[in-house]
Formats: sequence, C-alpha cells, structure tokens
Amino acid sequence: MKSIQWWKLAGVALVLFALIGGLLLPVPQLPILAQSIRNLYYHVPMWFGMLSLLIASSVYAVKVLMSKDLINDVYSESFARVALLYGTIGIATGMIWAKNTWGAYWTNDPKLNSAAIGMLMYAAYFVLRGSIEDEEKKARISATYNLFCLPMFIVLIFVLPRLTASLHPGNGGNPGFNSYDLDSRLRMVFYPAVIGWILIGFWIANIQIRLKKIELKKEQEL
Repeated sequence: MKSIQWWKLAGVALVLFALIGGLLLPVPQLPILAQSIRNLYYHVPMWFGMLSLLIASSVYAVKVLMSKDLINDVYSESFARVALLYGTIGIATGMIWAKNTWGAYWTNDPKLNSAAIGMLMYAAYFVLRGSIEDEEKKARISATYNLFCLPMFIVLIFVLPRLTASLHPGNGGNPGFNSYDLDSRLRMVFYPAVIGWILIGFWIANIQIRLKKIELKKEQEL
C-alpha cells in the first residue's frame, strides 16, 4: 500500500488548523464586519483554490492539443470540475458574508456579477463536453474552450471590478484587506487556509483522476 504523500497530510493539517483556528483565535474588531471577518478564512481561499485548479486544467488542455493522449483530457476535466466546486462554495460563503455586511445575499456589484458570469462560463464547459460523443473530438474542443475561458475568467474577476464602483474590498477604489486590516492575527490563519485548501483541491482532483483511469481501464478490457 502506498503511503500518503506529504502534501496530502500537509493539506489536511493546514485546513484543520484553519477551521479550528478560524473559529477560536482572536480577530480584529472592525466596524460592520465584526466577527464576520472570520469568513475571510473560508471565502477567499476558495477563489485561490479555484484559480490554481483552473490553471492546472488549462495546462493539461494545452497537453491535449499537443498530443493524442486522451489521459490529459481526464486531468483537465477533473481539475476544472473541482475548481467549479470551489467556486460554488466561494459564492455561497460570499453570499453569507454579503448578507451580514451589506444587508442582502446578492447585490448589483461588479465583482459578484463577474464571478457569476465566470462560473457560468465553466458550467458551459461541462455542458459542451456532454454534447459531444466522440472522445477525441470532445477532448480537443473542450481543451480549446478551456483555454479561452481562463483569460476571460481572470479579466472578469481581477480586472473589470477594479475599473468600476464596487463594494467589494480591493475593487472600485475600496482598499483591500492587505492594506489596512490583514494584521498578524489574520495572516496566521489566512495563509495556511489558502495553501491547505489548494492542496485539498488537488487531492480531490487526484482521486477523481484515479477513478476515471479505473473506468477507462475497465472499458478497454470489455
């Protein structure tokens, strides 16, 4: 039996620390945010994790277009699938935070709308895959669409919200947490949370990849 790789153990340890420390360790008492600042440990790492997984998915999309090995498509799809899961959790935790600080689960905010559009773009990726039966054709068309989505997603999430008025920290002229409130108490939990959730995301994707490889092997044996 193979031993669990160190990065998997590190991911579990860091996430457990973030979950427990995020609830128990002291945080700055800020106006409006108050104790909801703890959501920083759970909401923001989801987007870091999603972006990391989307980049990995795009790397394998390039490999799909450069080779005929369809296993690269398995990797690309699995990373994108877990990324979409992370994005869903990110939006859900963001809605909870918005309700506490802005008074509504959803507002007409550029950052929120851009995130929703980006999520729909990647949801369409899976709809596209489900509409094509030929595996090689599916892999190549999906890879091309994937490579189109990543730069668009980055523009939607990081560029456009900064050009317009926004309630979201770090956008539309609003200062980000790093510039005024992300003190040592928050950093002590926030950075481990980001790294931990990224590692857990790759672990989940790795499990999906292994299961898909088993399915493909069984299909080949039939």
